[in-house]
Parts: sequence; C-alpha cells; structure tokens
Amino acid sequence: MTAMDGPAGLIAALAEAPVLCVGDVMLDHYQYGTVDRVSPEAPVPVLRLAREDTMLGGAGNVVRNLVALGAPVYFVSVVGDDTAGRTVRGLVDDQAGCQSVMVVDDSRSTTTKTRYLAGAQQLLRADRETAGPLRPMVRDEVVDGVGALLPQCAAVALSDYGKGVLGADTTADLITAARAAGKPVIVDPKGTDYGRYRGADVITPNRRELAEATRMPTGTDDEITAAARRIIDDCGVAAVLVTRSHEGMTLVMADGTVTHLAAEAREVFDVSGAGDTVVATVAAALGAGASLAEAAALANLAAGIVVGKVGTAVAYAAEVVAAIHHHDIATAEGKIATLEEARDQVERWRRRGLRIGFTNGCFDLLHPGHVSLFRQARDACDRLVVGLNSDASVTRLKGPDRPIQNEAARATVLASLATVDTVVIFSEDTPLTVIESLRPDVLVKGADYRIDTVVGADLVQGYGGRVLLAELEPGHSTSATISRIAEEPA
Repeated sequence: MTAMDGPAGLIAALAEAPVLCVGDVMLDHYQYGTVDRVSPEAPVPVLRLAREDTMLGGAGNVVRNLVALGAPVYFVSVVGDDTAGRTVRGLVDDQAGCQSVMVVDDSRSTTTKTRYLAGAQQLLRADRETAGPLRPMVRDEVVDGVGALLPQCAAVALSDYGKGVLGADTTADLITAARAAGKPVIVDPKGTDYGRYRGADVITPNRRELAEATRMPTGTDDEITAAARRIIDDCGVAAVLVTRSHEGMTLVMADGTVTHLAAEAREVFDVSGAGDTVVATVAAALGAGASLAEAAALANLAAGIVVGKVGTAVAYAAEVVAAIHHHDIATAEGKIATLEEARDQVERWRRRGLRIGFTNGCFDLLHPGHVSLFRQARDACDRLVVGLNSDASVTRLKGPDRPIQNEAARATVLASLATVDTVVIFSEDTPLTVIESLRPDVLVKGADYRIDTVVGADLVQGYGGRVLLAELEPGHSTSATISRIAEEPA
C-alpha cells in the first residue's frame, strides 16, 4: 500500500495488516426497558425491563472496530474466572479474523459495566471490577503471549483503561519489544503519567485527558497544540493525536507539524467508544503502510461515523469507503445505507418502539404501481426499509439489457420518496440476507405473490412478524413499459 493508492486503497489494504491489541477488556451489559412510574419505596424511577444485550467493551471495543474495518486482529488481555469472563471469551471467539490469548486470573473479577436505559436515556451504570497490578505470574503470561504474536502483526495498539493489564513495567516492556521488532505502537492512554508510554509512535488522548496530564488549558487550537508539545517533549512520544469531540482532531508531531482536522460527523448522538475507533483505525492504517497524517484523516472519518450512532458502536469498512467517495447515492437525505448502517439505524428505531417494515425489488423504472406499494407498506409500519437489487443482480434476474438505470440512480429515486426511510442495495439474487440481518416486523410484497412464495416469509412469521400482500395497481409493469419504448419508432 502506498499513498498513491488513496484512502479507498488504504481501506482495502487493512485486510493485509494484522494488528496486535493489548489492554483491559470489559463486558458491556445493557438493560433496556421503560419507565412509567416512580417507586413507592424511594423517589427513584421503576424500570420495567424488556430486553438486554452484551458486547465487548474497553480494549474489546478496539477489537470490534478492527474487525469491522476488515483488519485481522491478535488480542491479548486478562479476565477473571467468572461468568463474565467466560462471556467475554465467547464474544472474542465470535469476532471474525481474531486470534486471542485470554489469560484467566482467578484472583480478579472481569470488569463489567451494566447500564440501565429507558429509551435512549441512561438511568444508572453499575460497575464490577478489579483494578490493580497483575500478579507476576499473570503478567508473565501476558508478556509471553505478546511475544509469541508480535512477529505476526503489522502494528501494536495498547488500550489502557487503568484496570491493571498495562501496568507501567508491562507497558514499557511491550513498547520496547515492539520497537525492536519495527512495529508502530499506538496508545490510548489513561491517567496522568504519560511518561510510561515513552517510545510510542502516537498517543490518542481526548481534550480532557490532555488537560489533566499536562495541567495546561486546552480550550483553543493553540492551547491544545502547546499541551501536546509538552507531552512530546517530556514523555518521549513521537506524536499526539488529540480527539476533540464535535470539533474534530488535532495531530501534533515531534517535527513541529500541526494538523487540525474538522469533525466529519453530520450529527453527534453518542461519543462513547469513539476513542476506541480512533486507536483502532490509526493502528490498522499505520500497519498498512499509511503515513500518520493519512491514518489520522482516516480515523477522523471513522470517528465521525461512530458518533452519529447510539451506544458503543463501530465503523464498518463499507461505511468509511462511502464517506471517502461521497457517492452520488449518499446525497439523498442520507437515506441510502450499507447493510451495516441500516442494521444500526433499525436498532435505533427499535429503541424508540417503532415498527420496521421491509420490501424489495429491482425498481428499474419507478411507476405508480411501485408508489402504491410503498404507500401501503409505509401505512403498515413506522419506518420502511427498501431492499434494492444491485446492477449485477438485476442483470442475472432480468437479462443482459437490464437494468435501464444503474443502482445509484435507482437508489436516489427511491430515497427521494417520503414513504421510504432507508434504501439498502444488495448483490444477492434474493433479499434473504438483508431480512435475516434487519428482522423486520412487517414484510411486504405485491398481491401477485402467495405468502408461501415470499422470500423470508417463514423467517419473519417465525419470530412473530407478519407478511403483507399489498394490492396491485392495474396496468403498470416495468417490463411492459420498456417493451413499449423499444417498439416505438426512433
């Protein structure tokens, strides 16, 4: 990979750049429900629990981001000999392309953060953890695990959440080993003693962390630059990448170069986990051969995607590529999405109690019959997702002369309709993969189908959804319209 390949080429190159992530893994546990009364026992809300979710947090979220970007991952961390630890190990094993060394320490509790939410409002967070130095035997297992994996990686990401995996001595040993092996080291720091990260290629504090570590103001561009230079001079790191929430990022390098990157997010919903996205993206990009400036720019794009989502989210490679290219299909009010984006959007809608509808087709030439279908579908749900066959898929289904309009044009027209909330282009011949991923509450097709012939009907009905056969507008057919056009004299 060279800079000549551009950002899109860099994304593709991440698949050949394994990253070794070392740090404090956590279990993020979410309890969702509704509040409709106050407890008679104390002035606190009563949360009626409806569902729960668990995912990797801390350094585990760095791993999730690396996997989402398509980078192979090696992961070294420590868990307790407890239920949460076993859950963490299972979630790590589920990460595609991730190989791990999970050291089990029966003297520690696996760090668990349980969040209780009513809608999008967090009511309470309860933490269970052991924060302290690792026992010598456990520390040795961590260092040995890193030593075994280091030759196989292209970059090292240290995700320090202050729980003990990255103690001062361990961190120093890991950075020394990585430098000796010629691997760039990226650190997401914790605490105020950044001297423990001496020798790192880049550290990624946020504005508040930088202020606490330097005891300097960080309110303006110049103040942030001065504080970052203090870290470079005093702590012996090569560069500081400061994340600034809605104001973007600032990259300060030891050679005096300063780059301010404007925020890429169109709207900020939740900044939690954005730092994990930054360290993951920078590590993967440096491992793929990018310059630090290129890696920071890519991380800024990825972070802009993540803060536009709710909860501890990740940026998928397809989302980053779409952000880089500013595809024509991304201009239709942001309605056109990758499958990963659509899944995240559907989850946000569900958290608000909205019903999700889904229909699909080629929609080569939009006609009143299609408009009627979308209107009936939208009447049956709160948000409608339309699956659109890709150009290659349409050609396989309809023949070499189709489609008449390319997928970008077809998606843009669909996204302009008020009844359509999201458009997802799929390359398979059927939308089954999309339906399995989005799990719509209502599946809609035209009345020229029978329910037993609708793709995904059995799946949707199996989990309690319903299938709607919409009435057809007579006299409208894309194929017939194309035939009439072909028959007319030139």
